[in-house]
Amino acid sequence: MTYVRGVPMRDEGRLAAAERERADHMDGLQQHDRREPQDRSGARAMFYELRKLPADSSEHAELRNALVQMHLPLVEHLARRFRNRGEPLDDLTQVATIGLIKSVDRFDPDRGVEFSTYATPTVVGEIKRHFRDKGWAVRVPRRLQELRLSLTSATAELSQLHGRAPTVHELAQKLNISEEEVLEGLESANAYSTLSLDVPDTDDESPAVADTLGAEDDALEGVEYRESLKPLLEELPPREKKILLLRFFGNMTQSQIAQEVGISQMHVSRLLARTLAQLRERLLVEE
Repeated sequence: MTYVRGVPMRDEGRLAAAERERADHMDGLQQHDRREPQDRSGARAMFYELRKLPADSSEHAELRNALVQMHLPLVEHLARRFRNRGEPLDDLTQVATIGLIKSVDRFDPDRGVEFSTYATPTVVGEIKRHFRDKGWAVRVPRRLQELRLSLTSATAELSQLHGRAPTVHELAQKLNISEEEVLEGLESANAYSTLSLDVPDTDDESPAVADTLGAEDDALEGVEYRESLKPLLEELPPREKKILLLRFFGNMTQSQIAQEVGISQMHVSRLLARTLAQLRERLLVEE
């Protein structure tokens, strides 16, 4: 196997396939851009009309279906980005269409955002969820599956402790295994479909697959999460709230927080982990 900067490279066939995929992606974007201007104002007017109609009326159903049909090319384009990953394209298109329907139902034209920009993260999210539900893309021994889970847990714990990603040596010490076993476990993670969306597609200079899926409106999603978090933060005990604010808004390390609050670094780490888990659970319940 050839190595570049210490990263194992796949065979040249995979590189060629990746180049073809990127070319198809750019072609799809260009086609979508050419099509969008003539439909944009009409679609926005249709969304305004949809809001006026009773949700249980036949007119609402017909207009909703028309909007879905109008934006199916976007769905097909996004679904094609996940082809050759072990799932039939027709199945991925159906899954992506569910995301499109959700986007049509939730879209607010008054936000001033184009529908394609709004819908893309929802559609992609449905596809990713489909892969998460499917689990392992290829058969991996149970020993390696369990090792991958242990590595994930150890990585999270050590990252919290040191404020950075752990080294292979640190992971090996934490789990009391050899460095070779750590590398084997990390390599086996490539067979897990959800992780494969977030690692570089070909080499260390290529963007992750998830980073090439189109424009996501991070600002809108960020606003929603911030608004959802505000009341939850107010409900936290004063000490937990202070630790959270110092860590994520004050950019302080756990050691600095420990000195500020007057407790041990390990206690800070435990409180952070527990508080974040509680907030995450509350957010998921609200969604």
